[in-house]
Amino acid sequence: MKREDLVVGIVGLSMGRHHVEGMVKAGINIGAICDVNEETLHKIGDENGIPKEKRFTDYKDLVNNPEINVAVLVTPDQLHRPMTEDFLAAGKHVLCEKPLAITLEDVKAIVAAAKKADKKFMVGQICHFTPAFIKAKELLDAGAIGELYYVESEYAHDYHWIMHGWRRDPNRHGVVGGGCHAVDLLRWFAGDPEEVFAYGTHKLLPMCDYNDATISVLKFPNNVIGKVFVSTGCKRNYTMRTLLYGTKGTIICDNKSDTMQLFTVEEDGITVKKEPEIIPIEINHHNTLGEFEVFADHLINDTPVEMDAVQGAKTVAACMAIVESSTTGVPVKPDYNF
Repeated sequence: MKREDLVVGIVGLSMGRHHVEGMVKAGINIGAICDVNEETLHKIGDENGIPKEKRFTDYKDLVNNPEINVAVLVTPDQLHRPMTEDFLAAGKHVLCEKPLAITLEDVKAIVAAAKKADKKFMVGQICHFTPAFIKAKELLDAGAIGELYYVESEYAHDYHWIMHGWRRDPNRHGVVGGGCHAVDLLRWFAGDPEEVFAYGTHKLLPMCDYNDATISVLKFPNNVIGKVFVSTGCKRNYTMRTLLYGTKGTIICDNKSDTMQLFTVEEDGITVKKEPEIIPIEINHHNTLGEFEVFADHLINDTPVEMDAVQGAKTVAACMAIVESSTTGVPVKPDYNF
C-alpha cells in the first residue's frame, strides 16, 4: 500500500475536527466525513473544503463505501464497539480514539474483532504523540535519569460545562474516560501496573453518578511505584503534569507547557546540579496528525501496531481496577487477560 492509496473516513467531528484539519493540511485523501449533527457536519466540511457529496450523518454509509479503506473513529466511547466491529468486518483498517471502550464486555469484543480481522487496528492514545511526553520517554530510555523508581501523572480537567449526554453515562467514570490518558502514559513509561489502591470523592459534579476526583497508588514492575490523580471537576486550567523520578535525576513535564525540566546529578552520581536543564518544547497536546501518520506508516509498511487493541484494553483494565479499588476500599490487581 502507498500513501496515495489511503482513503480515510472520519466519524465524529466534535473532536474529529482536529483530525480533519490535520489530514487536509498533510494532503491525506479524505473520502468521507460523518457526524449525526448536520450543523457540525457542514461547518467542518465547509471550513476544510470537503465536498458535500462526501458528508454523511450515518456511519454505515462509510462502512458500505468500497473506496474507503481506513476508518478513524472519534465518537462517544459507547459507540466504539459497534463501529469498530462494523468497519473491521467490512475490511477497513481502524484507528479508534481512546478509551478503547468503557465496559470489559465491549473491550473484550473489540480485541476479539481486531484479532479476527486481517486489518490493522490502533488505539489513539494521544499522549504518545505529545512533544513533552515523547521527549520524556527519549530521556528515560537514554538513561538520563538513571533507574526509574517513581512515576506520577495527573489528569486535571474541568468537565463542568461539558458534562452532558454520553459523558454522564455511569459506566464512563472519569478515571476511564479521561484519566485513561494519565494511566496509559505511566504504562508507557513504567509498564503494566501490577496492583492499585485508590480513594475517591464526589464534591464537584452533582450531575454525574461517579466520583469526580480520584487518587490512586500503583505498583509497577521492577519495584517502581507511582501515583495518578484524576479530577474532572477541578477549578484550574487543564493539565497533565507528569513527573519521572530516577536514581540519577528527575523529569518534570506537562502537555500544556512550552518547557520541561531535567534535573541531573554531578559526576559523583549523588549531588544534584544546582539548576535543572530547561528544555524548550512545542505545545501540541492534540497532535492528531502525528497520531495518524504513525498509523499510516504501519499501513504502508505493513508493520505491527504498537498501540493495538490489547494495549488499549490493558489501559482500560488498569483504569477499571482503580475504580473498583476506590469503591471497595481494597487493593486490586488489574486483569490483563485479553
